[in-house]
Order: sequence, then C-alpha cells, then structure tokens
Amino acid sequence: MKTITLLAAVTLLANTATIAQSRRDPRAVALQIAERVLANTSYRFINRETKETLASTRGVDPGVPLRVESQYNDWHYTNGVLAIAMMELADETGDKRFEEFVLKNMNFVFNEGNLDFFREQFRRAKEKGGWRAVPALSWHMIFRGKRLDDNGPMAASLVELQQRHPNDNFLAYIRETDTHVTRAEPRLPDGTIARLWPHEQTIWADDAFMAVSFLARMGKFTGDERYFTDAATQIINYTRYLWSPEKQLYHHCYHTDTGEPGVAHWSRANGWVFMATADLLSLMPADHALRPRVLECFRAQASGVARYQGQHGLWHQVLDKTDSYEEITGTAMFVFGMARGVKRGWLHPDFIHVAEQGLRGMMTQVTGTGDVTNICVGTGIMPSLVHYYTRPRQTNIPMGEGPVLRALVEMCGAPPYREIKADDQYDKIQVK
Repeated sequence: MKTITLLAAVTLLANTATIAQSRRDPRAVALQIAERVLANTSYRFINRETKETLASTRGVDPGVPLRVESQYNDWHYTNGVLAIAMMELADETGDKRFEEFVLKNMNFVFNEGNLDFFREQFRRAKEKGGWRAVPALSWHMIFRGKRLDDNGPMAASLVELQQRHPNDNFLAYIRETDTHVTRAEPRLPDGTIARLWPHEQTIWADDAFMAVSFLARMGKFTGDERYFTDAATQIINYTRYLWSPEKQLYHHCYHTDTGEPGVAHWSRANGWVFMATADLLSLMPADHALRPRVLECFRAQASGVARYQGQHGLWHQVLDKTDSYEEITGTAMFVFGMARGVKRGWLHPDFIHVAEQGLRGMMTQVTGTGDVTNICVGTGIMPSLVHYYTRPRQTNIPMGEGPVLRALVEMCGAPPYREIKADDQYDKIQVK
C-alpha cells in the first residue's frame, strides 16, 4: 500500500511539473532560447587538428584546417530561419540585441576578411575531390550555390537585414541568389521548382519554403510584382502536385518521372509549406491576382493539419502515423502558421485553440533552461517509411530553434480561444 501511494505521489508530481512547464509564457521562453543562442555564438574559428581557436582568418594559409567554432556562425538554410526568427523577436520585444546578433553574424561572414579564406579552401577541395569533397568545409554553401538549401533562406534573412542595415556586400549576395533562384534553379516546363534528385525533376515540399522565403521578401524589397507571382505560383503548383485530397496533407515529394508521390506525409515538409504560405500572405499585396488561390491553399492546409494533432498537442513525425514519434519542428511551424492566420484574419478564430494546444505541447519539449529538444535532424527523401520513423533527434540545433522561436513570437499577443457557451445561447431559441 505504501509503495502504491509513493508511486502515485511521484506520478502526480511529474504530471504537475509537466502541466506547469506547458503553461509557461511564450515570450519568456523565447528570450531564454535566444539568450542561450547568443551565449553560444563565439565568432571564432577552430583548427580541426590542433583545436587552437582564432578570431580571424586574416593571414592564415588556406591549407590550415579551420572551421567555424559555433554552429550559429555557420552558413545553412536552418541558420536563415533562425536569423529571421531573431529579427522577429527583436521586433516583438524591442530588444535590439537579437537583430544585432544577425548583423554581427553576417558581418563576420562578408565584411571581416574571412570569406576569401574559405573561398580558397573551397576551390582547392573541389579541384582535388569534386563536389563530394566540399561539404566538410565551413560556408561551402555560399560558394556552391547549386541548390536552394545553399542560398534561399539565408539570402531571405539578408533581404530582411538589408532593409535595416544596408550593405553593399549583403546586396551583392542577394543579387547572386536572385539570379540563381529565378534563372538557374531547375524547373518543370510549368515553372515549378524541382530538384534533380533522388529522381530527376523531383518536387520537394521543403522547397516551398526554400524558394518562397526569398521570393516573397524580394517582392517586398524591390516592389516588383513578378516575385510575388512566382512565389504564389510555387505554392499553387506544389499544392497541385503534392496535396492529397484523401488525407488533406502534403506528400513529402512528387516524382515526375513515375507520376507518383513519395511515401510519407512528413511533418516538417508540411510545416515548410505552411510557414512559406504564411510568409507569402504576410508580404504580398492584398489585390494581387493570385492571393485568393494562395489563401485557399493556406486554409485547406490549416484544416487538414488540425485533424492530425496528437493527444499532447504535438504532431507526429509522420503526420498520419501515430506510432511515429512526436516532433517539435513540424509542430512549431503549424503553431506559427495558425497563430499568424488567426491574428491576420485569414483563419477562423477556432484555430487559435489548435495553436494553443500545440504551444503547450512544444513547451514540454523545451527545458526550463531554454534547451530545445526532440528536433528531427535533416531528412532527405527515401522510398521507405522506415527512413522517417528512424530519423535521429537532437537538442539545440538551428533546425529546431528557428521554427520554435518563430512560433513563440507569433503566440505573443495571440487572442485566447473563446468558446461560445450553450448557456449563453439558449435565450435565442424561441418556442413558437
């Protein structure tokens, strides 16, 4: 009897702690995460062999095996999402340190003499070992520039930064990315962006964000409607190719050579589409001819996704497979999109309840010290569901921190869910 009582007490305490954790203030948690990111960004380089650290690459022979010490100084599409999130947090809180973090990062890359060192490293590695030799190098994506992962979201964050802190080197890279996205990126005859792997001309749901994050911001930056038209076309066409009317979810991919979609309704792939569409709706003109169709896609996805939320408020790694693990990045993207959709009037207010439950679920995956856990690692397309079930999970990587921060910021000031109570409506029913 005592053992049972003790076990019940322990269980009660654990449940109480989980409930308390799930109800934390989103602004406070966002600040915790952001402060930790700032504290772990060193703006230094480390010798992979000797472990010596340097503040600059000036005067260092490119043969020295240096890499950036902190993941937050790296160049990767996930860092672009994190940079966007940090600027949104700065806007929400008025704390300019988070905007200055992004500026300092970009200056570290473009304006302090470090880029030439890694450009030469890249040249030597590619000359010696080809494309397979370059991924081991820091900042290799800047020079590779062959896929949207290399430049799309990072350049999108630079567009945001350029409007706040104009810089010729930032602008030069934005223009370089513009050329790649609009002219060089592989596309189908109808203009849909597609990759040349794992099948030739495979449409990846991920690329909705990789492309639209940049195109939408370029539309606002330049005032050129063609960027909005291209961005909207991507969302509309991705919906045509990837949307499952039966499941009301997006497939991770569509292989144009076989005419078949991929096997998985992967959570983060759906999240990329949802977040991209929310960004586009936030930026495109209210009178743009394609806006109604984009809004239709957004509303359909919100309705579909809401039907797959798990019992803890989180969404599963494979959305329609409840035996797959619950995961934070897709959850964060859905919370972000639904909160913004309600706040901007694109979605019915009921969706804020879905976002609130998602927020509570997210909070159970963020520790009391601001560590973001349960982040699925980068995930390519594979022909078996086992690939998605078994993807590893990590803690405190930009892959998860950026989407989580965006969701937390968007939930700040979100209207609470208001249920219409039956008791308040009875008087409207009259006996005749």
